[in-house]
Amino acid sequence: MEKQQIYFDQVHSPLGSIVIAASSHGLHHLFFEERGRLEEGWQYSPERLQEVTQQLAEYFKGKRKQFDLLLAPTGTAFQMRVWQELCRIPYGKTISYKEMAHRIDKPKAYRAVGGANGKNPISIIQPCHRVIAADGSLGGFSSGLERKEFLLQLEGQDNKKPCS
Repeated sequence: MEKQQIYFDQVHSPLGSIVIAASSHGLHHLFFEERGRLEEGWQYSPERLQEVTQQLAEYFKGKRKQFDLLLAPTGTAFQMRVWQELCRIPYGKTISYKEMAHRIDKPKAYRAVGGANGKNPISIIQPCHRVIAADGSLGGFSSGLERKEFLLQLEGQDNKKPCS
């Protein structure tokens, strides 16, 4: 099986430089520049990632509430279930790690849900920032709590109370 070519771009955001990487199969990575690394063989190609760049710009301007992109993350079966469920959390809403565990039919796996969120390869678009602790505190965020707070405020979620 031939290895697929990954194309990348670096885009500016209110939260710093973001790296996006995709193949013909879809978006594989979105991470803050200092939190990840470019892989050997990735090819710089902003023109191939224009749709992702445009949708991110619209999101940061408050004009986009839902992304319409083909996603191609790689992870374990459990991680994939968590990441798919992240995309079902509505814009401007939050849920707890415990609620997320219930939603994927693994009610005792809330710590594992946190671990899967921490390994989310497509931050923002697979909105792991919308998962918070049951007591309303932010919990963790691999890209930094200040960024999680910014994203929640951008989406109008100031009270940070999780929905059920």
